Amino acid sequence: MSEDTPLIQSMRAAVQATPGDVALRLHLAELLLDAGQAAGAVAEVAVALQHAPDHAQARQLMARAIAPPPAAQAPAPSPAPSQVAAPDTGQAVNPTAGAHPTTNTGQAANTDAAGPGAPRGGFDWQAAENEVGDVVPPRFVEAPLTVDGSGDPGDADAWEVAAPGTVRLADVGGMRDVKERLEAAFLAPLRNPELRKLYGKSLRGGLLLYGPPGCGKTFIARAVAGELGANFLSVSVNDVLDMWIGNSERNMHEIFQTARRQAPCVVFLDELDALGGKRSRTQHSGMRNTVNQLLTELDGVDATANEGVFVLAATNVPWDVDIALRRPGRLDRTLLVLPPDAPAREAILRYHLKDRPIESVDLGKLVKITDGLSGADLAHVCEAAAEHALLDSARTGTVRLINMADLLRAAKAVAPSTEPWFATARNVAMYANEGGTYDDLVAYLKRKRKL
Repeated sequence: MSEDTPLIQSMRAAVQATPGDVALRLHLAELLLDAGQAAGAVAEVAVALQHAPDHAQARQLMARAIAPPPAAQAPAPSPAPSQVAAPDTGQAVNPTAGAHPTTNTGQAANTDAAGPGAPRGGFDWQAAENEVGDVVPPRFVEAPLTVDGSGDPGDADAWEVAAPGTVRLADVGGMRDVKERLEAAFLAPLRNPELRKLYGKSLRGGLLLYGPPGCGKTFIARAVAGELGANFLSVSVNDVLDMWIGNSERNMHEIFQTARRQAPCVVFLDELDALGGKRSRTQHSGMRNTVNQLLTELDGVDATANEGVFVLAATNVPWDVDIALRRPGRLDRTLLVLPPDAPAREAILRYHLKDRPIESVDLGKLVKITDGLSGADLAHVCEAAAEHALLDSARTGTVRLINMADLLRAAKAVAPSTEPWFATARNVAMYANEGGTYDDLVAYLKRKRKL
């Protein structure tokens, strides 16, 4: 039979829809074999064997598919003249041995057919593999990336989840208020499961970090993951948004599904204003649907869906984030991450100078004159000082160390990158502080005499 029957056509369509279903593919191979299409059956079984090399049914089907037709097989040997088959028992009777029958076990026949060292059952799998080698191309990827989460082919996570890192909150210089808020929100309930159960504190949680750019919001999120001993999944707008309708919502769902499988896991939503901007200001329906999907994922399918999933988000403009994202039960806790204080500035400067050749550096004085600079600004100060010393050494032909004069010169040349942000935040704190959302920002601006 050369043409496909309707049943075979339906099975081909089903296999194309689910190419990794070994059982379905073997069923199609059986139908092809029964229909006399041995070549097609060989191709299907070969693909199945690539997915499951030790599958017993697949090996049996391959043996049937490549075996010669019955007409081409050698005729069975006729009984020896000295033996007569007993009509009732099928035993070979030797007339010369009197009336005592002897049973033919077939052991000698098997030994002659297989021979020493031959594969079990007398089937040469190497020859079969060579025969179908040009039918199915070799596989180059052992475990294609998907979103199902297990280790089998087709079951790996498509999103890169970082293992628990070595960064801890102790590595974050200064920022005592930030650490205390994080301890109350996440760390204390996790370290004390009995108290958590007593007070009914859930492990679900959402925290929004906001503040001027370059002040370490991403670093703090990684430190929280390290303290929790949790996996870390960083999500940016490029990971979610897609040009095709519906793909952005699907990507958002798959990200949270991956985090649930990898729990405990910290999901870090960077630049939340791009992923969850106010829907009232968004004209594109795709972006509104993406925000709706994010709201659904934060709520979870049921009360325990997001247990062990900690959502941290960061933004420079929290006033542009959709208000529904910040209601209780979602990103209900807000934490202002300000420019580093004096202990934090000293720690940052030490970190960026530790591998550079320096001499006679007064960190205390340097910390005082860099008040208001962000962490990124401080890194730039050290970079500019090293660049000046390098150029000076190149001009004079004498290598010299980075000194205090280089650092002071660089610090005076770097303007605080946080000032434009505070200019905008001042207006928000004065005229848009409904419900006391930005009280901590107001207190900081008054303390710095900027309000």
